[in-house]
Amino acid sequence: MMNNNRVILWTGIFGLIGGILLLLEIPLWIIPDDPGQLSDAVVHADHLANIRVIALTRILIDIFMYMSWMILFVGLRHLIIITKKEYEWIATLCFGAGIVWWTVSLVADGLEGGAILLTLDGSTDPKLVKALVYGTLLIYNGSIAFAVTGFFMGSTGFAILATNILPKWIGWLSWISFFLCIIAIPAMYSDIVDTNGFYNAAGWGPVIVANIPPLIWVFAVSIGMINKSLKDKL
Repeated sequence: MMNNNRVILWTGIFGLIGGILLLLEIPLWIIPDDPGQLSDAVVHADHLANIRVIALTRILIDIFMYMSWMILFVGLRHLIIITKKEYEWIATLCFGAGIVWWTVSLVADGLEGGAILLTLDGSTDPKLVKALVYGTLLIYNGSIAFAVTGFFMGSTGFAILATNILPKWIGWLSWISFFLCIIAIPAMYSDIVDTNGFYNAAGWGPVIVANIPPLIWVFAVSIGMINKSLKDKL
């Protein structure tokens, strides 16, 4: 039977694995093929056909990344409960928010995967591809993702600060991530969808401010849990 120490250790390890997988995915988004603007259905459909192996590989990495983070979400809940039983409600809230974050991201992957598969026969109406791609905008690196990510970060920040399961600076990092996610949500109201723009539904600004801090948080929490496990073992 696995004791609490080993649960915390493996939670941190799988959190790190998920973070590393996300880092490995970043180069797959930096590719020479020009995607054009999302509004240009023909050009973007051709782009997806050209990079289909790379794009499907990104989705595959996402699947294993979120599988790893499922263990992180469960382990974090467990750590909160064994530390302060009276905070089981916030532990469950953190777990639920993490599950929603995981779910909506995979829905977006499914839509993008569908768009890619539509391009394989070379005779698909580009407008169908465009509709699926647009369907991912508010979910994947968009306002829906920012909302659920922010909710998860806010609830875990509260839990960490209230229970002292990890250093307080990690709790404050959670709150910073929460506020940045909230700031990024209204980008969906922009009148334009421009991948080269800063603040719109497809812009790079919200993607950075609402994704980089959570990634740093994942590494901080994972390393913190590994350290906690090793110290408690001694």
